[in-house]
Amino acid sequence: MPIVENVVIVGSGPAGLTAAIYTARAGLKPLVLEGHVPGGQLIVSHEVENYPGFPDPISGLELMDRFRRQAEQFGARFRSEAVQEVKKGEGVFHIVAGDETIETKTLIIATGAEARRLSIPTEAKFYGRGISGCATCDGAFFRDKEVLVVGGGNTAMQDAVFLTRFASKVTVVHRREHLRATPIEVQKARTNPKIEWMIPWIVEEILGHDFVTGAALRNPKTGQRREVPCAGVFVAIGHDPKSDVFRELVETDKDGFIQVEPCSTRTSTPGVFACGDICDPVYRQAVLAAGRGCMAAMDVERYLAGEK
Repeated sequence: MPIVENVVIVGSGPAGLTAAIYTARAGLKPLVLEGHVPGGQLIVSHEVENYPGFPDPISGLELMDRFRRQAEQFGARFRSEAVQEVKKGEGVFHIVAGDETIETKTLIIATGAEARRLSIPTEAKFYGRGISGCATCDGAFFRDKEVLVVGGGNTAMQDAVFLTRFASKVTVVHRREHLRATPIEVQKARTNPKIEWMIPWIVEEILGHDFVTGAALRNPKTGQRREVPCAGVFVAIGHDPKSDVFRELVETDKDGFIQVEPCSTRTSTPGVFACGDICDPVYRQAVLAAGRGCMAAMDVERYLAGEK
């Protein structure tokens, strides 16, 4: 007979790895399917300085490596396969990953959400080296420096206002003349003296050597081009939850974020739990993802105890 896992955790960011630590300590011998890029979105952060317990900055890659090693010490197992399909069977879930099907009594989904990119050739080079998808995470690194915020929605307006706490100047760049943000958010940004506007302009290239030093912009109406000096570019054009493979298994909202019960990580399907950015369209912070990973592990432990 095939081995039936107690719990399979899909994802290896702060949420998935914390769930692995707690389920391993509970003796559940979790199997973590890391995917092809282990560590989640945090690994692109050059420095993390707001994670509790680390007074000195630490790279996101090193922080996630410490999470992983801690989970391994308690007996968590890791595989690099990505999940292609999940089906609900009689008392188990069938997970197709790589060339085999894994059976498990419970499933924790911690696949996260990916910040949308600008899709320009130089973006990848500078991600984590001046380009960020999280103003709350990285804003303090740009104290007394000039930065750009790309986007026209509520997140872009809120990020721009937040960044004025640190930056000497914040320039909002948006490709359209109309802003999608609500009037109140636009008003907050418009009345802030540290915020300037380049509308409608498009970012065509990120400039710099090792770190960002500026951006090349183009006005789509006039064709005019400009190079704008800046130390950082904050991309605020939305996040895409990595939930495609699970959408027939659990309920999601209109944007694809998995819905969980209040004060819980339980999804619409008994035995399936979700934690981290995959079910958090608002905060998207590593420390919250880790906390939710702990919740998911405890919910799984209670669920399995109830089943027994």
